[in-house]
Amino acid sequence: MPSPIRAPSPAAVPAFQRIKDYVLQQIHSGTWQEGDAIPSEAALARQFEVARMTVNRALRELSDEQTLTRVQGSGTFVAQQKYQSTLVQLRNIADEIAARGHRHRGELQKLERCRADAALLRQFELSTAQTLFHSVVVHFENDVPIQVEDRYVNPAVAPDYLTQDFASQTPNAYLTRVAPLQGVQFAIEASMPAADVAELLHMETGEPCLVLRRATRSQGQVASVSALWHPASRYKFTGSF
Repeated sequence: MPSPIRAPSPAAVPAFQRIKDYVLQQIHSGTWQEGDAIPSEAALARQFEVARMTVNRALRELSDEQTLTRVQGSGTFVAQQKYQSTLVQLRNIADEIAARGHRHRGELQKLERCRADAALLRQFELSTAQTLFHSVVVHFENDVPIQVEDRYVNPAVAPDYLTQDFASQTPNAYLTRVAPLQGVQFAIEASMPAADVAELLHMETGEPCLVLRRATRSQGQVASVSALWHPASRYKFTGSF
């Protein structure tokens, strides 16, 4: 039986990364809201018992990632979270369905460890062979299948992923909680589904899918890569700016 993959101990995480993770946790827990001033570099240096240059690096990187805004002479503030303004918001599908007054149900089809192939290594920005977590979940709206979620997860940011009950919570809800989001990249395309996907979605032969391919970042690395398959006849993407 393979030995469990454990999260790195706090001592193994660089000091600047611990500060970044702390800031992100404060933001995503709602403790610090958009526009709020965060503690000064000096205060954070005392809190984490590090040099100010270490704090400066953490805040500078978060500013470059558009999580924070630094204003000369005024301080550092929580920036508007730009990923919420994209065409496809990073929302939990269960919440989207509930907002329509409908009932969500998820059926777990696969939950496993797998070896990353060359394509996944590139997507996760990894240079050496590594084990990833892999899940496949079918999401239903009022008992009609509307999405097949095929997701790969970096064990470094979600070491307990394989122990979760994805019938009672979605992978998105779990990852949002344990791996605060730093950024997201996505693309939408029309594609013909593989036979197994078409079967899970109860689709007619020859019917195309709308596919959302998405990669999320957390803790300074790629956290998950997913392909979300939707029957084109039953689903549409909407958004506003």
